[in-house]
Amino acid sequence: MCKAFSCVIKRSGKVYWKLGIDSHEDIISKFKLDRENKKRNQCAIEISPKNNNYIEPDEWVFKFDDDCPDWWKLSHEKACWSAHKEWNKQLRKKLYINRLKNLIHPFNDIPMVKKPTKQHIKLLKQWGSVGASVKDSVWASVGASVRDSVWGYVGYNFKISRNKWKYTKNIKTKDYPFMPVVKLWKQGLVPSFDGEYWRLHSGKKGKVIFKISKMKLKEYKKTK
Repeated sequence: MCKAFSCVIKRSGKVYWKLGIDSHEDIISKFKLDRENKKRNQCAIEISPKNNNYIEPDEWVFKFDDDCPDWWKLSHEKACWSAHKEWNKQLRKKLYINRLKNLIHPFNDIPMVKKPTKQHIKLLKQWGSVGASVKDSVWASVGASVRDSVWGYVGYNFKISRNKWKYTKNIKTKDYPFMPVVKLWKQGLVPSFDGEYWRLHSGKKGKVIFKISKMKLKEYKKTK
């Protein structure tokens, strides 16, 4: 089975591909290439993430769909990688647009959470740890902490490489550094902090459904 990114490269160095088409047969059909490849003048290529995660790929792996042809040169591989770069750019743009189309309002779009689960509290603790890691002193006010929750969710909709997020080097993750608040947001929960107590808000009016002191949250452990 073909995987994205799939392309067909001619001996001349021209690469044929299209976003959304993963089948080499479909690429050959769309661009009216030599289906039988009788003269062996074209080659099918796949470039796919090693971890099979197209959102957060760990490493892109280059692979011949069949044997490497005798005319193959380094310039052919470079042309495939260049096409892959453009494909990835288009893919990211599409993912970004789709995410923006599906923005969630936690109070209006998600049913009210009446009582938080242990997993919710764990995520709140992780979000508190994020604040400590970035040393965000303005979290000493409820309004500022809610604002940061909003920006934490909004930031998730932009595809920015992990090392581009400033002041987050102490956050031990390879993924989006503010993921805890995103997970809470998607479940209809918004955290706030006044310098002493953490709260979780939910429902149409943003009602406080959970409150815990900073010290107790720090000591909170998820039980089995």
